[in-house]
Amino acid sequence: MPEEARGEEAHRRQTEPREAEGQELERLAAALWESERQETVRREAERAEALRQEAIRREAERVDAERREAERLAAERREAERLEAERREAERQEVARREAERMEAARREAARLEEQRRESERQEAARREVERIETQRQEAARREAERLEAERREAERREAARREAARLEAQRLEAERQEVARREAAQRETARLEAERREAERQEAARQEALRREAARLEAERQEAARREADRLQAERLEAARRDAERREAEREEAARQAAARAEAERQAQARQEAARAAAREQEARREERLRAIGRQLNEEAAQREAAASAARASPLLPLSLSTARRARLLGRTDPNAELIRYAEAWERKIHLNTPVETVRELAQRPHVPAMVTVAIRSSGAVESVTIVSSSGSPEVDEAIRRIVRSHENYAPFPPELGRDFDVIEIRRTWRFDSAIRLY
Repeated sequence: MPEEARGEEAHRRQTEPREAEGQELERLAAALWESERQETVRREAERAEALRQEAIRREAERVDAERREAERLAAERREAERLEAERREAERQEVARREAERMEAARREAARLEEQRRESERQEAARREVERIETQRQEAARREAERLEAERREAERREAARREAARLEAQRLEAERQEVARREAAQRETARLEAERREAERQEAARQEALRREAARLEAERQEAARREADRLQAERLEAARRDAERREAEREEAARQAAARAEAERQAQARQEAARAAAREQEARREERLRAIGRQLNEEAAQREAAASAARASPLLPLSLSTARRARLLGRTDPNAELIRYAEAWERKIHLNTPVETVRELAQRPHVPAMVTVAIRSSGAVESVTIVSSSGSPEVDEAIRRIVRSHENYAPFPPELGRDFDVIEIRRTWRFDSAIRLY
């Protein structure tokens, strides 16, 4: 028994250094592999970061041109790459797991076999000590050779696995880099779209708020636009008059150049001009007569209003048109009250902008002269009366003027500055129809 114990002790001492040496070699190989892997990962990460930065720059330059097509293909490509990356990662993890299980099983099997061997050696120690020692020596040499061969193969396998893992890791990093670049581009696009959406919502909210705030000023802006349109129409009228004057001047020069050949025609033209001047003098006389009639009518209206005021003092329940309503009269385009001028211009713009062109053309074709009309507007914007001071000479045109004025009410209520001072505003204008309504 002591010899058997000594044999076991000797065998243990022989195998322990070898096992320690093997473990140390495995540890060193693992440490070397881990350091190389970390260095490779670090370098690959640096290279991947440089490539990612370069790709981001290039992607930013071409993303605007390829964005729409990339959006359509991105989802399919990302899904395929994600599945491929997951498959590769799963394969890599499965390989690592199987390798770990294989190594653990080999270690356990080696331990089990060693235990069995020791047990058989202990059983055979008494009977075959010399043979056992020789057999053990040979077996140990053989196992050492096998172990070294196994370690060499294992080292080669690990190196191959490390290289394969590095290759797969590089591919994974490249796929991740490309995916990150695509996701960053998509995120930027999403952020841009989200910013546009929020900006649109903000602008819509601002627009709604502006509409609410501008409601009070809308009429004034529209009136200003109408005034500008009236100015434009007036400028067009002046330009047309200028061109007509130029045309007439050209005709006059042509007539002067051909004066010798058209002496008789010129004499007849002079006779016609004389007749026209006589007609103009007659028309001027009629206009003076109309003006005198207007003066008389104004005096009569003033007398009627004075009578109505007197009656109102006796009966305060009379209607506004016959009561002591505070009135403002605008007989031209000038007045010390600027608010009164602006209100009258806004009223004119509404007439200009809202009267159908067909109606104006139809009235322009009817024989008529400019009519002088007084329109009385109450503070609410309602029309109190339409008075034809001087007729156009055509009952249809006079009635059309009344319809036009009535069709556009209610007009804008008086601004507070006018409402404090007046209940009724009387606006007198001369109406003429050609390519548009002319109020002057």
